[in-house]
Amino acid sequence: MGRLERLDLDQDVPEEEYDRKIERLQLEMLTMQHRLRQSDGRAVILFEGWDASGKGGAIKRLTDRIDPRGYSVHPIGPPDEVERRHHYLWRFWKRLPAAGIFAIFDRSWYGRVLVERVEKLTPKKIWRRAYGEINAFEETLANDGTPVIKFFLHVSAREQLKRFRERERNPFKRWKIGPDDWRNRKNRKKYLEAYEDMFEETHTKRCPWHLIPADSKRHARLEVLRRTVRVLGGLLPPADFEHESGEKPGK
Repeated sequence: MGRLERLDLDQDVPEEEYDRKIERLQLEMLTMQHRLRQSDGRAVILFEGWDASGKGGAIKRLTDRIDPRGYSVHPIGPPDEVERRHHYLWRFWKRLPAAGIFAIFDRSWYGRVLVERVEKLTPKKIWRRAYGEINAFEETLANDGTPVIKFFLHVSAREQLKRFRERERNPFKRWKIGPDDWRNRKNRKKYLEAYEDMFEETHTKRCPWHLIPADSKRHARLEVLRRTVRVLGGLLPPADFEHESGEKPGK
C-alpha cells in the first residue's frame, strides 16, 4: 500500500468549526507575512495533486487575508517556445521570490517526473535523472534560507469524477475541465505510480512532502493553512509590531 492509499479521505470539518478555524489561521498567515517581510526572508510554497483536487481553492484561502503585494502565484502549464530552449528548471529559477515575498506555484518543476513521464514526453533516462536535480535545486534554496513547502492534494477517483461532472454542469466552472483532464483520469494508475516514486525520491528532511487528504475541501484548506503557518512559524524570527511612534501595542 502506497503513501496516498494510506491517507484517510473521510476526514471532514463541520461548517461552523471550519469558519472559526479558517479565520484564525488566515490571521496567523498574515502574521507570517509580516515576519517574512521584516526579516527580508522569502519562501516557496508549491502545490501538486490530482486534477480537481482543490489546489486553486487552497491557494485562494491561503492568500485571502495577506497583502497582495507580498506574494505571487505562478500557474504552471507546458513550457513555451523560449523556455523549451533552456534547462527545464530555468523557468522556475526566474520565478523565485525576491526578499520579503512568497512565491506560490500551482504545479511546479515536478512536471518533469509526472506528466512528462506518464505522457512519454521525456525519455526515462532523463526524467529519472531529474529526481537528483530537483533535490539539489530545493536543497540550494533551503541552504540560502528559502524554505520550500510542498503540498500534494489527494482525492479519490469517485470524488474526482463528481467534481469533473460538476464543472461540466456549471457554466462558471466549465473552463476548468477539458480533454486533458479526462485523459489524465484514464491514466490514473500510471500517475499513482509516478506520484509514489516522486515521494520516495524527493521527500527529504529539509524539503518534505505534506500529503493532504482532499475529498473534503474544508479539511484540505485548513490543513494547508495550518501546516504553512507551522512551518514558517518555526523558521522566521518574531515580528516587531511597534507603531511608528516606537511604542508597542497596548502601552
